[in-house]
Amino acid sequence: VQLQACGGGLVQPGGSLRLSCAASGRTFSSYVMAWFRQAPGKEREFVAGISRSGASTEYANSVQGRFTVSRDNAKNTVYLQMSSLKPEDTAVYSCAASGGASAPPHTSTGYPYWGQGTKVTVSS
Repeated sequence: VQLQACGGGLVQPGGSLRLSCAASGRTFSSYVMAWFRQAPGKEREFVAGISRSGASTEYANSVQGRFTVSRDNAKNTVYLQMSSLKPEDTAVYSCAASGGASAPPHTSTGYPYWGQGTKVTVSS
């Protein structure tokens, strides 16, 4: 599966942004999907994950209640709606896919497929 993320940009603190990740290739609905982020000088971290059907989602504590992950299997796309953004949310955000997991792994090693990152900058 090939993944293409987009939607990053510059946003003020407290603002919102929606990231999209479009997939091509094999059946999108057979993959567990996730978003990770990597801030300058920091390790990549799990942000949110979603099950194949979209019925189950998981979030990092740092974004719980502010971010929402969703997917549209008919459009082969996963989304990350980000609200109440903070400067510490500044990072390169990447989407990832796993065909073998039953639930979204929280470590990057659980995902063999990655999209290119999209940069999110939260600053006034």
